[in-house]
Amino acid sequence: MEKRVSNVYTPSKVGSSNSMDSDYSKSSSLNSKQETLVNNDTGFPLLPGEKRQDLKTDVTYVCPYNGLSKGLLTITNYRLHFRSQATSDKEIAFVVDVPLGVVSRVEKVGGASSRGENSYGIDIFCKDMRNLRFAHKQENHSRRTVFEKLQTFAFPWAYNERLFAFSYSETFPEDGWSVYEPVAELKRLGVNNDTWRITRINDNYEICDSYPAVWAVPNNAPDDLLKQVAGFRSRNRLPVLSWIHPVSQATITRCSQPLVGVSGKRSVDDEKYINLIMEANARSDKLSIMDARPSANAIANKAKGGGYESEDAYQNVELIFLDIHNIHVMRESLRKLKEICFPATDDKKWLSSVESSLWLKYIKCILSGAVRIVDKIENMSTSVVVHCSDGWDRTAQLTALAMILLDPYYRSLKGFEVLIEKEWLSFGHKFQHRIGHGDSHHSDADRSPVFLQFIDCVWQVTKQYPHAFEFNEHFLITIIDHLYSCRFGTFLCNTERERVQDELKKKTVSLWSFINSTPEQYRNPLYGSYSTSLQTVLKPVASSRHIRLWKGLYCRWNPSMRAQDPIYQRTRELLVLQEQLQRQVDDCRFESNNTKSNYQHARLSSPLH
Repeated sequence: MEKRVSNVYTPSKVGSSNSMDSDYSKSSSLNSKQETLVNNDTGFPLLPGEKRQDLKTDVTYVCPYNGLSKGLLTITNYRLHFRSQATSDKEIAFVVDVPLGVVSRVEKVGGASSRGENSYGIDIFCKDMRNLRFAHKQENHSRRTVFEKLQTFAFPWAYNERLFAFSYSETFPEDGWSVYEPVAELKRLGVNNDTWRITRINDNYEICDSYPAVWAVPNNAPDDLLKQVAGFRSRNRLPVLSWIHPVSQATITRCSQPLVGVSGKRSVDDEKYINLIMEANARSDKLSIMDARPSANAIANKAKGGGYESEDAYQNVELIFLDIHNIHVMRESLRKLKEICFPATDDKKWLSSVESSLWLKYIKCILSGAVRIVDKIENMSTSVVVHCSDGWDRTAQLTALAMILLDPYYRSLKGFEVLIEKEWLSFGHKFQHRIGHGDSHHSDADRSPVFLQFIDCVWQVTKQYPHAFEFNEHFLITIIDHLYSCRFGTFLCNTERERVQDELKKKTVSLWSFINSTPEQYRNPLYGSYSTSLQTVLKPVASSRHIRLWKGLYCRWNPSMRAQDPIYQRTRELLVLQEQLQRQVDDCRFESNNTKSNYQHARLSSPLH
């Protein structure tokens, strides 16, 4: 994060957590609600559990937009903090504040014999689209301790250290870990019922170690059948319920690919189970299987023992490939997008460069797949089974997006939190591997922006339906910021099983505790302006003409591309004014009606002539 503050330090300016209060907060959402001045000599408020590790004076920040700034660099167990030294009372100090969880890699620039000003220092590459460079004086190995502390606390796993989330001890009025309760959510969906039941067969994660403990499965599927089906699905991820339509009973179920292999193996149990899912929906005698992969990739997976469902083996089943590429393609696309957005933006090649990254094409493809699922559920009353290869990346994108479009509950603040807990966290999206929390292997092939793409797709829908979501853009950016920050335990680990084993609910704070302590910051003031938006199924247009680059996220570090006005704050002000004017209108009407009533009463009670 970058911001400018006055030469005199004030906690209210630097510690603001309201995205509308400062220029800096248009870029980031990483400040605390209750920052405490634990250590005054840092010059900024420390979080509970945060400790200073190193401090260097006369360090130069090489900003790609504002040039060189000399100042004070502080490293804590949570962040890198730089504050420029103002040379006069009128000069505005420049601040850079970066959680170390955001850091992807750290590299030394130059050596003891390097010549030229600012040729000796440290480059920091971040997961949130920006890169930072700090120049140090060459004498006395001045950068050594800074480099060592950055390595230690940005990549604690490599040094047998803990992530900051295990040291962070801030308390909030609400316990965010209680936001999602799987049985309560299934009951909200109407399960148990005549066709679906809740099972705890995976209570000890023995059937599938990457699935949650609580599932909903077809009523007529006994536990023995579930075990057999799990054995025919990659990673034992058999089809289980994600969502059920309240009227038609059409369902979204999710799973992984069948283990068909080159020889075209079949499983009578798996075929029977898929048929039970179809029969649980009395309104349709068909079932759609949405395979997120391109067909060529699905065929290639046969050589690795995977594959897809044959329409010959699975009766009354329609197989549809959605052509969403794998994690490696998406990672490369984001790399290209980062090169375009930071640090420079070439106006002459802006549109062609964005197009060549293929990022918007992939966003469109994911959103289009979700719309196709919604069409099957809502218009055809047909149940849908969704999978990719292992069922924890593209599958989560599709099921979660489809559920947002179908169910207004997931468009509320708490409902969206439940959705992330359910479809992403409990069903084993590998956040640890995809983000690389505390891991120094920045080029790991498992890294991929899968969850980022999902949030981007949600943002795209909010642009088409601005009245349908209770939350605003700041809410989505806050989630992305803390996906990387390692301040909260919410996105740590790969599976529910790992989170239980590591006792994250006891040892860390939930992101939802932080957000739900001041929900007004994240509310969309336009929410519910049109009551129909809250009730209807959303059908966004997944077209290149409607998909746009999210500049508020990807280009936020570039001052020339950052929004100049705090739009949500201005909208709130207008809505407050509207409410005041409406009250005045209501008061005038009330007075007018009373006057008219009194006049009529007087006429009725007057003597007749």
